[in-house]
Amino acid sequence: MAAGSASTDTATTGNTRTDAANVYDYVVVGAGSAGAAVAARLSQDPSCRVALLEAGPADRHPLIHIPLAFPELFETKVDWAYRTVQQPKLGGRRIYWPRGRMLGGSSSINAMMWVPGYAADYEEWAKAAGPAWGPDKVFATLRRIEAFAAAEDGARHGDSGPVHVENQRSPHLLTARFLEACAALGMPGVQSAVTQHQGRRWSTADAYLRPARRRPNLVVLTGTLATRVLFHNRRATGVRYLNGRRVGSLAVRREVILCGGAVNTPQLLMLSGIGPAEQLRQRGISVVADSPEVGRNLRDHLAAGIVVRTRNVRTLISGRTPAGFARYLARRDGPLSSNIGEAYSFTRSDEALEHPDLEVIFAPVAFLDEGLTRPTEHGYTVSAVLQKPLSQGTITLASIDPSAAPNIDPAYLSDPEGRDYATLTRGVALCEQIAAAPQLARYSDGYLLLPEMAGEELHEASIRRYAQTLYHPVGTCRMGSDAGSVVDPALRVRGVQGLRVADASVMPSIVRGHTNAAAIVIGERAAELVGWGRLGE
Repeated sequence: MAAGSASTDTATTGNTRTDAANVYDYVVVGAGSAGAAVAARLSQDPSCRVALLEAGPADRHPLIHIPLAFPELFETKVDWAYRTVQQPKLGGRRIYWPRGRMLGGSSSINAMMWVPGYAADYEEWAKAAGPAWGPDKVFATLRRIEAFAAAEDGARHGDSGPVHVENQRSPHLLTARFLEACAALGMPGVQSAVTQHQGRRWSTADAYLRPARRRPNLVVLTGTLATRVLFHNRRATGVRYLNGRRVGSLAVRREVILCGGAVNTPQLLMLSGIGPAEQLRQRGISVVADSPEVGRNLRDHLAAGIVVRTRNVRTLISGRTPAGFARYLARRDGPLSSNIGEAYSFTRSDEALEHPDLEVIFAPVAFLDEGLTRPTEHGYTVSAVLQKPLSQGTITLASIDPSAAPNIDPAYLSDPEGRDYATLTRGVALCEQIAAAPQLARYSDGYLLLPEMAGEELHEASIRRYAQTLYHPVGTCRMGSDAGSVVDPALRVRGVQGLRVADASVMPSIVRGHTNAAAIVIGERAAELVGWGRLGE
C-alpha cells in the first residue's frame, strides 16, 4: 500500500463501509499540534501500522504558509470557525473561536508565537499529575524538539529538533519602540520567537507529517471526520468516521488516541458514551463510562486592549501590495513574514504576586473585529491577556450530530469575586500607558476604536465590546492523579481501556504563555508513554 493512502479492499455491512485491510495498531484522531507529533513518532516503529484521521483537507492553500496571511484563513474551509454561546460579561456577544481544520491543525492557522510558559506552570502540572509532567521533563522535551535558529543559550534551547523556531526576520520599527516603552516602564519585553523556517510558517504538518508520510506504515486520511470511538466490553476497538457521504470504520489492535483539542475531543468522547452520564442519557447516548468532568474545567486566555491610529509610519498593511508580495517571494522577509504579534511582555497586575498574571502583546497593525475585518488605515494594537483566569467554562453537546458544533461556553469573567475583570481592566490601563509613552506617542494619532473615550470608560468598553480569545482553550479532559480526572497521568481515559487523549484538553491548568508549544510536548510525551506501555505488556 502506498504511504498516505487507504486500502481499496472493502466490505460493506448495512450503511457502514469497513475496509477489510484497515486494521491498525494505533488510530490517531486529529492531525494538529499534538496529533501530528503522536502519529509521526509512533510510525517510527516499522512494525506498527498507524492511521491518522483529519477532518479537514491537506495544508496546500498558499496563504497557510505566508505568516502575515493567517487572518485571511478565518472562516474558510480550513477553519472550524466556532462561536461561543452568548457571554453575559462581554455584552452578550458570541465570541469567534478559530480552530485549524487541516493538516497541522491550529499550528497551521495560529500566530506562530513560541512562548512555552514558566516553570511555575509545569510545577502546577506536577502537583496534579506527578513529576513526569513537571518543568524538568517538559523543558527537556522542548529542547529535544526545537530547532531554534537563534539559540544563544544551548542549555535553554535545542538546535536539531523537528520544530523550527526563529526570531522575526523583519521586525517593524514600532515593535522596537514598543520594547523601549516597556523597558522604560520597568517591564522588559521580548521580540517574539516564531515557528517559522526562513520566513515561512513551520507547522506540525511541516515538522512531523511531511517526513513521516514517506513511511508505508502511516496512513493519513484527510476529509475524514471521526464520529465515534467503538468499544467492546469497555475496550476501544476502533473508530467510526464520515468521509463525504461515506460512513466507514477503522479497527485498532492496541489504542485509539484522541488529539482533537479542547473542543473536539470532549465532544467525541461524549458522542462515544464517555461523559456526564445523565447528560448523555438525555441525548439518547448509551453510557460507556460515567465521567462527569468531560467538557468541564474549560479555561482560555482572554485579550482586550487598544487600537491606535498611526502617523508618519507605514504599518503591516503595506505588505498586502504587489511590492510586498514580490519582496516576500524573493527574500522571505518584509511585512508578509510578520506573525502580527511581534513582541510581548509579561507583567504582574499586583506587585504582591509571585508570578505574572498579564501578558501584553504588540502588533504593528490594527487588529479589528476579532481579526475578521481587514484594516484599511495604518495603526497598531496593544492588548492585555489574562494569563491565569479563575473563570471556568464548559463544552457540552448541542446535538448528537457529530458534524454540528458543540456548545462552547468559556464563561469569561464569571468568577464570583470579579477578579478576572479587575485584572484585565488593569491590563487595558497598562496598554493605554504604553501607548502614551514617548517612544510610541510620537507615532500616534488618536484611537481607531473608542476615540471618544479614556480612563475607566475606555477600559470597560474595550473589554465589554471588543475582548476576544487569544485562541488557547484547555482543560476539558483534565489530567490528574485523582479519580475524578478524565485521564490519568499516562493520558489513559479512566473507565475504559485502549483509549488515550493527547492534546490541550488534558492540561490540568492553563500555562502563562501560549499553548502550541505545550500541546506539542503533550503529543511527544504521549508517544513515549504509549511506547513504554507496550514494553510492559
